[in-house]
Amino acid sequence: MARIAGVDIPKNKRGAISLTYIYGIGKSRAKEILATAKVDENIAVDDWTDDQIGHIREAVASYTIEGELRSETQLNIKRLMDIGCYRGIRHRTGLPLRGQRTKNNSRTRKGRRKTVANKKMVTK
Repeated sequence: MARIAGVDIPKNKRGAISLTYIYGIGKSRAKEILATAKVDENIAVDDWTDDQIGHIREAVASYTIEGELRSETQLNIKRLMDIGCYRGIRHRTGLPLRGQRTKNNSRTRKGRRKTVANKKMVTK
């Protein structure tokens, strides 16, 4: 099992797919990294040589990934909340922030339903 950027990537998968296990690397960036490192993307990770792994590590190091990217994202969200813009307020209240309707859906952001009891009718 190869270890790149502090992540154990699966050895039985193709190189382009296994690099996507690193946070911040998708399919297109994985292909770009393998092209930079001059490694065929269809070769399984198990068949990589030590030199190839070294070249891939160098190529991956040029990108913002894993912990650094997570902290950068969190700082961006915190900045939005601090300045009190619309997106920041939606983050703070736990509601969707990209214009989705909230009457029927958005259970992922709102959480489980909170049932509100009906008021009893006053009889005269």
